[in-house]
Amino acid sequence: MKGFKNWTLLLYFSLSFIGMELVLREFTVGGSIFSLDQAIISLFAIAMAVICFLVCSLFTPRVNRILAAICLGLAAGVFASQLVYHRIFTTFYSVYSAGNAGQVWQFWREALAGIVGSGLQVLLLFLPMAILLAVGKRIISFAKIRWTLRGILAVIIILSHTGGIAVVQAGEHQQSSAYSYYYEKSFPVHSVQKLGLITTMRLDCQRLITGWTPAITPPPIEDMPIWTPAPEEEAPVEYNVMDIDFAGLLAAEEDESIQDMHRYFQISPPSEKNEFTGKYQGYNLILITAEGFSHLAVREDVTPTLYKMVQEGYTFTNFHTPLWGVSTSDGEYVACTGLIPKTGVWSFKRSAGNSLPLVMGNQLKRLGYQTVAYHNHSYKYYGRDLSHPNMGYEYKGIGKGLVMKKAWPRSDLEMMEKTVPEYIGDHQFHAYYMTVSGHLNYNFYGNEMAVKNKKYVKDLPYSDAAKAYLATQIEFDRAMEYLLQKLEDAGIADRTLIAISADHYPYGLELSAIEELAGRKIDNNFDLYRNSFILWTKGMEPLTIDEPCSSLDIIPTLSNLLGLEYDSRLLMGRDIHSSAEPLVIFADGSFITGKGRYDAIADKFECMPGVSVDEGYVESVAATVARKMYYSAMILDTDYYAKILPKR
Repeated sequence: MKGFKNWTLLLYFSLSFIGMELVLREFTVGGSIFSLDQAIISLFAIAMAVICFLVCSLFTPRVNRILAAICLGLAAGVFASQLVYHRIFTTFYSVYSAGNAGQVWQFWREALAGIVGSGLQVLLLFLPMAILLAVGKRIISFAKIRWTLRGILAVIIILSHTGGIAVVQAGEHQQSSAYSYYYEKSFPVHSVQKLGLITTMRLDCQRLITGWTPAITPPPIEDMPIWTPAPEEEAPVEYNVMDIDFAGLLAAEEDESIQDMHRYFQISPPSEKNEFTGKYQGYNLILITAEGFSHLAVREDVTPTLYKMVQEGYTFTNFHTPLWGVSTSDGEYVACTGLIPKTGVWSFKRSAGNSLPLVMGNQLKRLGYQTVAYHNHSYKYYGRDLSHPNMGYEYKGIGKGLVMKKAWPRSDLEMMEKTVPEYIGDHQFHAYYMTVSGHLNYNFYGNEMAVKNKKYVKDLPYSDAAKAYLATQIEFDRAMEYLLQKLEDAGIADRTLIAISADHYPYGLELSAIEELAGRKIDNNFDLYRNSFILWTKGMEPLTIDEPCSSLDIIPTLSNLLGLEYDSRLLMGRDIHSSAEPLVIFADGSFITGKGRYDAIADKFECMPGVSVDEGYVESVAATVARKMYYSAMILDTDYYAKILPKR
């Protein structure tokens, strides 16, 4: 019995770490405890438990007990912080993001609300430490162990770790398997589900230190259809391409990865110019990324200006704003660049040192437009003080050029009142806004925009959270009302194109509140990301777009409508008016096309009613998605645009 007691601390660590993994999975991503994934998680957790046991058996019993409590406390703290972070942002933070935690914790109110809302789960995570401190001496041995036993423990670490790897290897190798997330991908939500938090964060640390990049092997392009221009003897076809000598670039390039990129973009099919090309050439452009905006907030009785713009402009019935898994700025990055964010980094901040000739600011600045950008939160948040000037904007935010009343969140209406006079005049302009009034938390005690507009929603038949959300969107609606009136007063409403998309769906709302507003059940694989894209100018002919599309399509669509010179091969989205097949891409490799939708985690394709697909269709589209993700990340990593497009 005495011999067994010497190992009780090891057993306690093992049960504690496995228990923490179970609590985190149960209250975030879910997953069966009777599964191959749980076996993998348990084996890796045991390896970590043995390491902690080795450390906590080096000294006197008193010191070892203190060290054991510290180990359990630190582990519980990490698990609890991830649980709270997931509650707020519906993803897990990476080690890279933790290094920028000073910015994230500006949202201390949201963090506090997340802790309160996750109180029971947080207590469960800290329970092992509490039990150890309370009764540990009676049931657990903290004695120093012999060196011979340390050798045995080292072997156990190796066996447990290699056992976990063996189970990973023995399982499926499909794109959303444990194997994929261990060796090929970095997507925290599914990695935690398949491998556990301990392994996800260990891999994250390894990759950050070594500079490892997911999917470093280019997806094969041999099966891609090779694009060639239409023969001259046929009806003339014009394409949205630029004069890029890929053959010459290939001949002069020695770097194999850049050569591979040249080949890919050379054979990628561009979009054809169409009847909408240049339809709004010479127009002013106001591009807005609206915080937490959703089509569910577009209501005639609550947000009449947004409702008017949807009714009089483009109506998108199948538009999506996916989440990308690293930071909330990823949604803004997609809408502004037409590129897919790279996993593991803040892509927008990383892009600040790159050439970005195809973003709206730089395209229109070259044409002589006044180009300005505004954000009614800290101008440095997510590195926007670096990324936004790089997009060609004179940029102002709180702390640099934009002075507003203190509030949380700040008013979009006040931002419009302060900024619109700076660019409306007798010249062409392009203004970009990142709003903040629609930010979580959605309540009537910590959100000043919700409190401000509470009277307009108090009688609606919804929960307080749903009403508070609508109240925050009222502030955005009033900002748009002011903007439209100023454009009308200046006589340029019919020469100004306004484009509005969300950075992400309102994930600060529980699914039940979202379903209240929708009036139906919402599946959290695809429907949750359905949203609205508003495209409006005074007097335009209303148009309904039923094809699947997403925020990735905004830049190519606007570039075509404004008649700009751009190369559609170099963007990951599509002009929605083009003949290219619709494709909505999600961070985990799932996708939607005009023929159906594919759930990568379930590895299941669901056809649209009355539609069938040929054998190999899903694999072909999945390969296209993989290529777009890879080459988009490579554009960011290699500053590719600077290599092929001259500075202008």
